[in-house]
Amino acid sequence: MSKIIASAAIRASHMLVKRAEEMLEKAIAEKGKDFVFEFPDTAFYLPMIYAMTAFPVKTLADMKVALSMAKEMLHEEPEEHLWKPYLGEALDSGMATLFAEEIILALRYMNGLEPVVDPETGYTYNGFITDTIQRNLGIQLVDGRMPGFAAIIGAAPDEDTAVKIVRELQEKNILIFLSGNVSGNSVTKQLLRKKVELGWESYIVPLGPDTEHTLYALDWAIRASLIFGGKKPGDYKEHLKYQKDRVFAFAVVLGELDDIKWSTGAGAINMGFPAICDTDVPVIHPTGVCIYEEVDKELNHDKIVQKAIEVRGLKVVVEKPPIPVSYGPAFEGERIRKEDMFIEFGGQRSPACEWVRTKELHEIEDNKVIIVGTDVEERFKKGGVMPLGIVVDVAGRKMQNDFEAIIERKLHHNINEAQGLWHMGQRDIVWMRISNQAYKDGITLEHFGVIHNTMSHNRFKSIVDKVQVTLYFDEKDVLALQDEARKVYKERDHRLAGMTDEAVDTFYSCLLCQSFAPSHVCVISPERLGLCGAYNWLDTKAAYEIDPTGGNQPILKGEALDASKGRWTGVDNYLKSNSAGKVETLNLYTIMDNPMTSCGCFECIVAIIPEANGVMLVQRGHTGMTPAGMKFSTLAGAVGGGTQSPGFMGIGVNFITSKKFLFADGGIKRIVWMTKNLKERIREDFNKRAEEEEIPDLLDKIADETVAEESEKLLEFLTSVEHPALTMEPMI
Repeated sequence: MSKIIASAAIRASHMLVKRAEEMLEKAIAEKGKDFVFEFPDTAFYLPMIYAMTAFPVKTLADMKVALSMAKEMLHEEPEEHLWKPYLGEALDSGMATLFAEEIILALRYMNGLEPVVDPETGYTYNGFITDTIQRNLGIQLVDGRMPGFAAIIGAAPDEDTAVKIVRELQEKNILIFLSGNVSGNSVTKQLLRKKVELGWESYIVPLGPDTEHTLYALDWAIRASLIFGGKKPGDYKEHLKYQKDRVFAFAVVLGELDDIKWSTGAGAINMGFPAICDTDVPVIHPTGVCIYEEVDKELNHDKIVQKAIEVRGLKVVVEKPPIPVSYGPAFEGERIRKEDMFIEFGGQRSPACEWVRTKELHEIEDNKVIIVGTDVEERFKKGGVMPLGIVVDVAGRKMQNDFEAIIERKLHHNINEAQGLWHMGQRDIVWMRISNQAYKDGITLEHFGVIHNTMSHNRFKSIVDKVQVTLYFDEKDVLALQDEARKVYKERDHRLAGMTDEAVDTFYSCLLCQSFAPSHVCVISPERLGLCGAYNWLDTKAAYEIDPTGGNQPILKGEALDASKGRWTGVDNYLKSNSAGKVETLNLYTIMDNPMTSCGCFECIVAIIPEANGVMLVQRGHTGMTPAGMKFSTLAGAVGGGTQSPGFMGIGVNFITSKKFLFADGGIKRIVWMTKNLKERIREDFNKRAEEEEIPDLLDKIADETVAEESEKLLEFLTSVEHPALTMEPMI
């Protein structure tokens, strides 16, 4: 490592530790050493310190202990004329810096100074990244849609360069964290001046205005090994190895560097995260800490993103339709407000629908777009509102009718991933908008068809040989199309709803999450969807047809070992060989005996409440207390990382209303508590299941957080409403 960089990193570590110490002493004097602090919505205390040392920082006194650990990692600057090895000292100092920065930011939170509100722009930065956000994005992390993370620190030479760098990262589906400044200017401010939409939906997340705020991105990264990787707190070698091998992060440093940037960078290098700078900095060549260079430079801003991707060793494959706007999942959360809208289709203002149909190969012309309607181009130029019917005809030798709904669901993503296009809903309740800017950039109505043609081929290349799109713009045609499509929608729903686990001899696995949780195997059956909620049995069946060597593989059920609990010989054999021997058996229909493992991106947690002889359900994102005495974030720590935890299980929300939900434990009659939001989300389907179980008022007998957040009050309520769980056989 360059002596210049090492000296800067070591100097800054001393300065930051001293600053943290001064802030901490002041806080103790004001609030007392037993004052309790926690970052919002996390089960991991101060995550960096906890992962590296296993020490849970809960109070100001604990911060003092943690700071003493940071002091032990401090070193003196390299001497000018006496050569000594200083790589290790610089990396130690980098970790000391991360500890100090974490304490500094915690103290700032304690004093109401985080998240930062910029006095110049009024913009509120994101601040600490919650466990909920980490789990919400879990499926994108593991299925390849989000191949990596970029921390942009500092400011570009001008606003247009800032936008260009960010757009290039977005098009490559890379999540972007922003922090730091150069003389008060920053990429965040540059993007705000250019009216670029910021936030999780657009993959551009400003963390804070100072270099120290980069720590939030590193806290986000280190929790991946705690949440998904099942790494134990204190096993720092395993944590750092996991970061290098599985968390694909890198820094793009724009503008001049100071000591704090170098020292924070040294901490990130410990985690295998390299820095690529746009200034003439010393290059640090491979030492084994990162995959390739630890620090590199690229003075040409047109090449800096590609250089960063190469140095981090990322594999990025983006298949973009030939349209005049940017394209990628980063644009999926873009909102088009009424004042920014050129034209809209559907919603409450005009009829609109989408329909995927299977055709014979000779019936359609590949990649053809047909526009049907009167004065279509003239009506489009005037903006406003238009009806829209989209028919996507697909043909392929491996195409099956059951795959139509799967392709149809992707039409939403096809459109939303185009910058300046917005899509909501599906089937006959779709709503779409085109922005003024997209129209100025050259988007036409034909591009709807071009996008669907291209992306249907890209997403379903193994089952789709031809795609043809027809767009209808006259109201009478769209209404007639809706009537025809609704008959097919109804037929599909009836066919899929009738599928049972007993009716098939093959289940499917989902191994996508093994990129983060190596021992986790998700087993998906017709009556139990994936725990992330994103994949059902038909999805995985189609995925296997599309990519026979991919993350979804068939599992021959084999002989039933316990039909009530949901255990089969074929499933057990598959688990043993695909979990590196970590999981030998599972039961699909019980929470009490070898339940299914979880990676960390489950939608919901089922947890036993022994005193109520039942279970509770809490969904990801709920931040309140539960009758189990733990918040969601704490419960999730016991469920994720590929472990089997009897009495606790991660599930997809739709599994709650399956007939196989806790089938061996008594089914939905065991549910004694669930959050109010979850009740409302599943109310219609749940009431149908309750009627089938001859307890039509069961949902009203299930408590929520407005009734009880502790077990004593829960029991009082359950007794008053005569909940059936109280008279069922004991769960334990």
